[in-house]
Amino acid sequence: MTTVIATAATLLCCHFALAQGGANVTVTPKQIDGLLPNPGVGWQTFHRFADEDANLAELPSTSAYFRLYWRELEPAEGEIDFGRIDSLLARARKAGQKLALRVMCAGTDKEYLYVPQWLKDKGCPGTEYRNSKSGPKHWVPDMDSALFQEAHFRLINELGKRYDGNPDFDLLDMGSVGLWGEWHMSGTGVDLPSVETRLALIDCYRNAFPKSPKVMLIGDDPGMHHAVTNGCGWRADCLGDMGGFSKTWNHMEHFYRQALDRTGAKAAWKTAPVAFESCWDMRKWREEGWDIRAIFDYALDLHCSYLNNKSAPIPEGTRPEIERFLRRIGYRLVVRSAEFPAVLTPGQPYLGRMVWENLGVAPPYRDYSVALRFVGQEGQPTVVCATDLSAKGWLPGEEQKVDVPLRLESGPRPTPGKYTLSYALVDPETAAPAVRLAIEGRDGEGWYAVGPVEVAPG
Repeated sequence: MTTVIATAATLLCCHFALAQGGANVTVTPKQIDGLLPNPGVGWQTFHRFADEDANLAELPSTSAYFRLYWRELEPAEGEIDFGRIDSLLARARKAGQKLALRVMCAGTDKEYLYVPQWLKDKGCPGTEYRNSKSGPKHWVPDMDSALFQEAHFRLINELGKRYDGNPDFDLLDMGSVGLWGEWHMSGTGVDLPSVETRLALIDCYRNAFPKSPKVMLIGDDPGMHHAVTNGCGWRADCLGDMGGFSKTWNHMEHFYRQALDRTGAKAAWKTAPVAFESCWDMRKWREEGWDIRAIFDYALDLHCSYLNNKSAPIPEGTRPEIERFLRRIGYRLVVRSAEFPAVLTPGQPYLGRMVWENLGVAPPYRDYSVALRFVGQEGQPTVVCATDLSAKGWLPGEEQKVDVPLRLESGPRPTPGKYTLSYALVDPETAAPAVRLAIEGRDGEGWYAVGPVEVAPG
């Protein structure tokens, strides 16, 4: 089968009504409740991939989350190990996933340095710390120093040049500051860098990765406010804490919502993702007798798009709650109806009408374009027409009644004959179907049929 792709440039966005009195082909798809492996949403694997993670227990996962220390990425000055990240991207693609990434500069394992040795050898100032009296010594650079900023900002910029917009790159978790890139130095006695430096780091990430969805860990109030004000989302790493650290304080009741109020981040989900990581993992939730449905509902109420359970085992008996959660997390799109003219004449503008609805709790954050496909019934080549109509930003709970402009004019177009018309949400770069819809009728290539149409002679 020959396929010809007509780009958005060949489709004129004219607003014409469906022909009065003319025949139209209409479909009203049936909704389904299956789990959908869609990009930019769902259950993340942690430092492993979906096709090797036995604890995933066949749940769909399209995002593989990795955290790397700076010393792993640039062991010699100016010699960034792009091959390491390239291999992760390729491995994610093989597993049907995309890569989510954080870069870190401090930790609490056995290593003394989490930044490259050459940075310290060049004379970058820094501070030794322990996270316990008997623990090993570590060293963190002074991020206010010009030497640190010159070197680290260069690293971020070079990573952005190579990976921003990469089709296998999913999400940037802006780290760098604090233990494990979590924007705190709790228990070490070491202060965070100045507010000016923290905001400059956020801006460096923003400028280096303008195309990629971005989050930063909740907790640094000035940083959070600056990040969400400038189009970033947020991440929290202790979902499920109902009293595991203290009998009088926990993250869920006393920290997350309050931090969102303080930083003006309550509505950030409308334009950028919210990601959670389980506190401990779900086994702790079950052992403590915490209400798992209430924990998941808490995340949904804050418009979560990702959950990372650290690739830990799923406790027995919790699968129904996980599946319920995954049917609502992020975006979940359905088509209520689609209507197009049954006969199209080249050179004449037509306007299809579609009614979409987002049943999830957050919008898609990337441009997934509505596209139409004409499959010839009499030996004509298949033609895919990509439009400028994007699902990006479609909020939950609102029907999207959209006009689909179609004009068979210049460029590749269906030749006169009979066709089957179908639609999909596609990657605008490739015009290949990218999003599974929560409706019946998806064919093996990811398209959803409307019905038979005829292209008349021009």
